[in-house]
Amino acid sequence: MPTKGQKLVDNFTGDTIEFVETSSDTNGERVTLKVTLKSKGQTVDDHIHLLQEETFKMLSGKMTYFLGGKQYHLNAGEEVVLPKNKAHNHYNTNNEPAEYIQVIEPGIDVDLFLENLFGMINDGKVKDGKLPFLQAMVTGKYLESPSRLASIPSGLQNFLINTIGPIARLFGYRAIYQKYTGVEK
Repeated sequence: MPTKGQKLVDNFTGDTIEFVETSSDTNGERVTLKVTLKSKGQTVDDHIHLLQEETFKMLSGKMTYFLGGKQYHLNAGEEVVLPKNKAHNHYNTNNEPAEYIQVIEPGIDVDLFLENLFGMINDGKVKDGKLPFLQAMVTGKYLESPSRLASIPSGLQNFLINTIGPIARLFGYRAIYQKYTGVEK
């Protein structure tokens, strides 16, 4: 279970996330993170959050973000809001680390997802920022903070998630694993 001050470290890239506020700290209103991206380039596919918006305030370095089919840059001291239901991405394209405060509203269970994701990354279960297919189907079905890939029609994704997610669960896949978070979903 994520806690205020807890730091997650990607053992492969050195990227870190520190929980400034967890969803339980704010009664689900938001999750606030201090993020340091040492990795360079996109680490996840362009995606859409169905229920949440993300605010980024740059502390140091430079962040590149994609929104509405266009690429932008955010420098230290600047802030941007990436709205829900809009395809987006954010990443570091520079040699120096990008450090920023990220606020996700509402928080729902995104902090559990992040704690789970970093555990899976460090166990070698996530490659190039992509969840294995069956894992993605279960995560999409049972996570309360749903996201979708921007590159696949949402109707097709919803069909696959609702069809394959429950079957993958029968084979032991979970959206959130107790091993990484202390809870299971």
